[in-house]
Amino acid sequence: MAIDREAQLVRKFVEFSKLLNVYLNHFPRHERYALSNRIRNAAYDVYDLIVEGQKRYYKKTSLTQLDIAHEQLRMQLFLAYEMGYFKFTDGRTEGNAAEVEAKRWQAISKLVDELGRMIGGWIRHELAESKEASQQK
Repeated sequence: MAIDREAQLVRKFVEFSKLLNVYLNHFPRHERYALSNRIRNAAYDVYDLIVEGQKRYYKKTSLTQLDIAHEQLRMQLFLAYEMGYFKFTDGRTEGNAAEVEAKRWQAISKLVDELGRMIGGWIRHELAESKEASQQK
């Protein structure tokens, strides 16, 4: 993956992380140290694996782990959505909770999908490069 594309992935993750932390701070109080903490840690794991993937010479294992961590993050966010945690504001629901929930879910899922597409592109690029290298031998 080209350096500029890797930088775009990092920038997209930072954008995602900022939004995620705002939303997680609004989760209900009983979930602040449970699911929200797991989601936050999963997001940080994804970031760690992005950096690891950039620095490793052999990237296949790191990128596979990154793909798995991203999917785990996606599923944890989906679980939070299904449990209705995106409709909370400061631990309470308000009058237009369904509208708030839909807007938040749409924003965060869009960013998660973009990250997934970027990670998938990186994996495909690395596979193509390894095939080219093996054919040149």
